[in-house]
Amino acid sequence: MSRFRRPGRTAAVLAVLLLATTAPAAASGVVGATGSRAPAVPLRVATYNIHAGAGEDQIFDLGRTAAALRALRADVIGLQEVDVHWGARSAFVDEARALAGELRMRVFFAPIYDLEPAGRDGERRRFGVAVLSRYPVLHAENHEITRLSTQTPDPVPASAPGFAEVVVGVRGVRVHVYSTHLDHRADPSVREAQVADMLAVLAADRGPKVLVGDFNAEAGAPELAPLWRTLRDAAPDSGGTYPAADPVKRIDLVTVSPGITVTGARAVATDASDHRPVVTYLKVPRRGR
Repeated sequence: MSRFRRPGRTAAVLAVLLLATTAPAAASGVVGATGSRAPAVPLRVATYNIHAGAGEDQIFDLGRTAAALRALRADVIGLQEVDVHWGARSAFVDEARALAGELRMRVFFAPIYDLEPAGRDGERRRFGVAVLSRYPVLHAENHEITRLSTQTPDPVPASAPGFAEVVVGVRGVRVHVYSTHLDHRADPSVREAQVADMLAVLAADRGPKVLVGDFNAEAGAPELAPLWRTLRDAAPDSGGTYPAADPVKRIDLVTVSPGITVTGARAVATDASDHRPVVTYLKVPRRGR
């Protein structure tokens, strides 16, 4: 793995793959959470840790993953554990591009790891997070946050990429959507640092914001407490997400900024991954805070 880059708010902007898209849902007028009479825009946002395309049965089947995603009928989906030419476990497939093509959505992939090819004629091996969108992607960025590498011996916390941000144009509204995957270890200190780093990124952006991902901690965990000073848990009653077969934890979260109205949310039962996806039904004000 290449050496971690120096800490900084912004990593290099990666290419956005613009693929064919279906027509977006029509907007409807409602009174937003801020009390404004401006018509709000409906937006269906989901998050899904796809387990590199392997189901609860540990069998790689990207078609099954695509079917689970399609069933969500979401406008924007944050993905975690996405392989791009990573290895034999996912048949060296570019999962980000393949899923986007199957679903006819745009995609932005933000690698956490970017390694040398497995063979001389192979592609670079990448693993990270992604965002799929039916709406135009106006801007995309791969931010750095604190990480503890799983690819190097004796790692120490360091700044590394893999925190995806896209700005999608939803009926004239610019909505910031972020996809994250926080540290899985029992020690919460790295997650605590990651939360601080993410909030710094969000603080520099204006307008409606939706942060989704696999937080590897439940909403009530102490290290996640700073999130709730500026964001709201959009799906507190949606049900558990991990493990998929019989969930005992809700660690896959959708969070929203003030002004965004949540009209519904649910975790969806599927065995296409070891996590369950969460889909939320939002109303985004045309004049965000």
